[in-house]
Amino acid sequence: MAEAVPAVAHQFDDAAQQREASTLGMWAFLITEIMFFGGMFLLYLIYRGSYPQTFAQASNHMDIILGTINTAVLIASSLTVVLSVHAAHDGKQKALLVFLALTILLGLIFLGIKFTEYAHKFDEHLFPGLNFGYDGENPGQAAIFFSLYFAMTGLHALHMVIGIGIFLALMLFAWRGRYSKYYFTPVEMAGLYWHFVDIIWIFLFPLFYLLGRHS
Repeated sequence: MAEAVPAVAHQFDDAAQQREASTLGMWAFLITEIMFFGGMFLLYLIYRGSYPQTFAQASNHMDIILGTINTAVLIASSLTVVLSVHAAHDGKQKALLVFLALTILLGLIFLGIKFTEYAHKFDEHLFPGLNFGYDGENPGQAAIFFSLYFAMTGLHALHMVIGIGIFLALMLFAWRGRYSKYYFTPVEMAGLYWHFVDIIWIFLFPLFYLLGRHS
């Protein structure tokens, strides 16, 4: 049975224009996200320049093994996203479902490891607040480091939760046969979003785990 080309929304002339509009909309959204995270990265750099010694010492409290594992997990998830887009492009529904499921699994693994790290920080009293207890010099400055750590990685984790939700929806629609080699724009757009989330982590990992470590 021939695969049907999906209906084009009334505001578009054809499917190509609809796809171009979707791509433009996603990039516009990602630019706003870059501006949002860019402000937080700028704040980090300002405090890092003001308290370099304290930030370097505080970074030694990061679990570099778990951070490295999470980095590898996210890189692998980027691969599965690319493979899911290729599967959708080729009209391979079963492969699309498999790669979407693998992406979700890798995302859940990342979040599980991240929440394990958070639990360790709570146990070590390194969560800024009334119970904050830092055994090094300048605890006030260290509190800024950990505040930025929880804020920036927490927002990143929230974006991952959203991404996992999107992939779950894509799996449901793919299971119903909504996507084919003629129409897979939502898979592409979700892939762009996920790659953005991965890139943010690629910057977060060295800033909090590697920069100035053991100095």
